[in-house]
Amino acid sequence: MKASGKPKAIRKKKSLAAAMRDNWQLYILVLPAIIYFVVFNYLPLYGIQIAFKDYKAVDGIAGSAWVGVKHFKNFFNAYYFKRLLSNTLLLNVYYLLWSFPVPLILAIFLNQIRGKKKKRFIQTSIYVPYFISTVVLAGMLYIFLSPTSGILNFARTAMGLKAVDFMSEASAFRPIYIISGIWQAAGYGTILYIATLTGIDPSLYEAAEIDGASIWQKIRFIDIPSLIPTAMMVFILDCGKMLASDTNKALVMQTPGNIPTSDIIGVYVYNVGLGSGQFSYTAAIGLFVNIINFILIISVNQVSKRMTDVGLF
Repeated sequence: MKASGKPKAIRKKKSLAAAMRDNWQLYILVLPAIIYFVVFNYLPLYGIQIAFKDYKAVDGIAGSAWVGVKHFKNFFNAYYFKRLLSNTLLLNVYYLLWSFPVPLILAIFLNQIRGKKKKRFIQTSIYVPYFISTVVLAGMLYIFLSPTSGILNFARTAMGLKAVDFMSEASAFRPIYIISGIWQAAGYGTILYIATLTGIDPSLYEAAEIDGASIWQKIRFIDIPSLIPTAMMVFILDCGKMLASDTNKALVMQTPGNIPTSDIIGVYVYNVGLGSGQFSYTAAIGLFVNIINFILIISVNQVSKRMTDVGLF
């Protein structure tokens, strides 16, 4: 005889309205973030179309004449295109190669400091430069590297060498930009790595000490493997900025003498967009930059997933 019992009732999923009603406090909590991204990240996407139009403020975006890819062609065929692209790529590639390992190394060494007061003092000291504004940083560079009163040229003249106006030297722009950037941002960049090291199970260090592992062996076999996933994610994100330099810093550091190396895409867009009012032309350049950065971050992410099994998505 077959059992005639009814099948178990399946719990129905809550509707969106019911979920919002039951958890309205959580939705209110995330509402400011949603509004921010909608207003500043999604609504402006409507303006992308001016890159394909001859935008005029009196006609508005919808009323401006459609010109297709005219502005892209003008930029690609311009005599300064190769210089802008090479300057921007070289600056960002060199900056990534030199600056990426520094926060990682600093975090590893900070993790080895046992005195709390000493560690706190060092961390505060290396964090402070991050909060210096770009304009103030540029002013400091002009003062320190001045050919008449700069401390570096003072040392050079004391050794019998000739004073050099470093801020006007095209060959000195990239080293100055990179070194000052590392000094300013390296300390702040350690925060993520230190948080990762803090989350390591202390029993791993205890087991390593019992086995007689030295400090360098603990760094090599415990710290570095634990940091690789975080470091790869940071590296992937940094690769997505290959054509997006710090325009403000390059702009305030630019002088007539260093234009051959300091003339990057961001500075050019600023000068042409705001200086000449060519909004459609600069919008096309900005769209080109974002597309290249998007392709780079997708490509590097795929390579990272294949080589290290770590990826953003």
